[in-house]
Parts: sequence; structure tokens; C-alpha cells
Amino acid sequence: MRFLLVLCILALCIYSCDSSKSVMKGDTLTSGTSDTIRIANDSLEYEILIIEPGFDAWLITQPPRSYYETSYLENRNYFYVLEYNNRVRNLSFSRTLYPQEIEYRSNIDYGHEVNYLLYNYFQYFEQKYRQRLR
Repeated sequence: MRFLLVLCILALCIYSCDSSKSVMKGDTLTSGTSDTIRIANDSLEYEILIIEPGFDAWLITQPPRSYYETSYLENRNYFYVLEYNNRVRNLSFSRTLYPQEIEYRSNIDYGHEVNYLLYNYFQYFEQKYRQRLR
């Protein structure tokens, strides 16, 4: 069985196909032409996709990956995902902001990179859409 971690959040509107792109596979970062960050590790069988205009540019303004301990990121992400998924199931929240649940299991070691990007995505999400997930 393949465990899949997919985070696919679409903005209210897509600005243009000419925005910057980053693709991350394992520990390799490649630039391209859209605002998408992808991390995949076939041996751990997970994938995370962040499709959000402006996230890439915002991410480079944040503290470096070494700033946070992995355990801190895992703890924060666990609670962020719980609240996010509750809002996906609660029909009073916008389907545009909360389109699908995030599969994040506390018993799986996703590694520092995935936890760092997921944590920062939630930070970006809260700022951009004025949502409090805490």
C-alpha cells in the first residue's frame, strides 16, 4: 500500500503561467515556470504538492530549514492538519480554501524537509487568507 501525502491548495485565481516554479525531489531543488513545490520519496512512499501562487517567493523570506527542530515541526503540523481537516469536513468553511483533506500520520517519519515545507505552507495560508488554524 502506498502512503500518499498530498497537499494541493489552489488559489482563488491563477495569476499567470509565467510565475516561478520550484520542484523538489528528495533533496534536489529545480526551478521552472509555475509556483509549485513537489517533494517525493519513493522509498517512504509519500508525496507533497504545494500549488499556490506566491508561496515560492514567500518561502525564501522565512527562517532557514535548520532554524526549527524536526520534532517542533511535526508537533505543529499535527495540530495544523487536524484543524485544517476539520474545516474540510465542516461545510460552513469555503471549499475554495479547504478543498480536500491532508493525509498526515503522526506515526510516519516524513523527514525534516516535508515537515518544514508543510509548516511554512500553513504559516503562508494563515497570512494570505487571514485564517487562524491554531
